[in-house]
Formats: sequence, structure tokens, C-alpha cells
Amino acid sequence: MNTPAETYQTYITVAQSKTSAVWYKTLLLALFAGAFIAFGAAAANAASATIAGGAATAVKAAVFPVGLILVIVFGAELFTGNNLLLAPAIGRNIKVSALFKNLGIVYLGNLIGSVLIAVIVVYSGIQTGAVKDACISVAAAKCNLNFGIALLRGIPCNILVCLAVWCALSAKSAAGKIIALYMPIFAFVACGFEHSVANMYYLTAGLLSGSAEGLNPGNAVLNCLIPSTLGNMIGGALIALSLFVLNRQKTAC
Repeated sequence: MNTPAETYQTYITVAQSKTSAVWYKTLLLALFAGAFIAFGAAAANAASATIAGGAATAVKAAVFPVGLILVIVFGAELFTGNNLLLAPAIGRNIKVSALFKNLGIVYLGNLIGSVLIAVIVVYSGIQTGAVKDACISVAAAKCNLNFGIALLRGIPCNILVCLAVWCALSAKSAAGKIIALYMPIFAFVACGFEHSVANMYYLTAGLLSGSAEGLNPGNAVLNCLIPSTLGNMIGGALIALSLFVLNRQKTAC
């Protein structure tokens, strides 16, 4: 594996590539990332729907990482992981305006991709019985979250996601990347933290699948999507700032 210093230098190159790409390429890669995370969320829901208690949580956590595995191997653009761009932005290796442009385009693309998969999953009829009930239950629980709680759950979520991305970047083989990212993602799902892109899928799929107390678009956006996004940004910023301080360079672009 690469050393932390080598990984940081590699990420500067990655960041410059990400922020210099044409907008439609970034949008398309972000759409794929949203779809990949949605695949992981849909699979995790289906695999755990008929299982009770802690075993269900473990199964969900074991299956969900497929989403980030696809993102990393495919080279897609994921909003939560791209919060790490703050580190090279502070170091003046990329422009701050390029950072915000990337995050805006990627967030939109992730939303489109995740919503598209939610629509396909729901209207294809593959969610029936316990799987459909679980989909509605998960979305309703998220809609009924307190804003502050959802925000707080978003912070450690993206700390773990960014660390997973960083661990994958440090590995020198595809197998190494998959192994390196797996456990941090397992951990955030097992703990019940809130991932904004996964929530794009869960909320859409739940809203399209049926009704439950508190399950409506307003609650979905205000009680879950907005605070989890803000929490993810705070968590990502904490890791990015730490990486900058630990690896700061005097050179700038």
C-alpha cells in the first residue's frame, strides 16, 4: 500500500482531474455513482427484509458496501467522498470555485441516478411482501427523524465513508481497494448513520411504495435529506482538514 504521504499526493492529482473534467462527464459519472449506491441500498433492503433483530442489521451492513465498491472500481463521482476535495482546495492545489462546482454537479447527478433506480425498482414489481414493507418502514423512520439527530448521524457517516475512500486510494490493487473500503462502510451501516445519497434512494423508494405516518416529500427533504447532507459535509470537512494539516505542502497551483 501507499504511505499516507504518498496517498495524499495521489489524491491531489485525482482532485485536479476531477475538477478539470467537463461538466457533462462529471454529471454522467455522478449519475452512475447515485445508481451504484442505490443498487447497494436496494440489495441491502431485500437481503435483510425477512430477518429480525441484530442479524438484519448485520446482513444489511454486509451487503450495502457493494455500492461503494462499484463507485471506486468504475471511477464514478460520489458527493460524500468528494467532500475530501476540501483538502487540496485549502492547499491551493485546486480552486475553491472548482470544488463547489464539482460538489454541485455531483450532488445533482447522484440524485438523478438514485431516483432513477428507485423508480425502476418500485415499478418493476420486484419489491413485494416483506421487502416492500421494509422499504416503506425505512423511509418512514427517516422522515420522522429530528433535524438535529439526522445531522449528527450524518457526521460520523461521512467520516467513515471518506476514510473508506482514503483506504481504497492507499491500496495498489483492485482487491486491496475492495478489502480496504469494506469495513468502514460496514461500520456506518451497522451503526445506523445517515448517508445522503443512500437516503435519496431510500426516501424515493419508500414514497413510491406506499404510505405511512410522516412519510411525505416535505418530511423526507426537511427531516432527513437536508440535515444528513449537512452532516455529511461536516464529517467530510473534518477528515479533509485533518488530512491537510497532516500533509500540508508549501507548493500551490
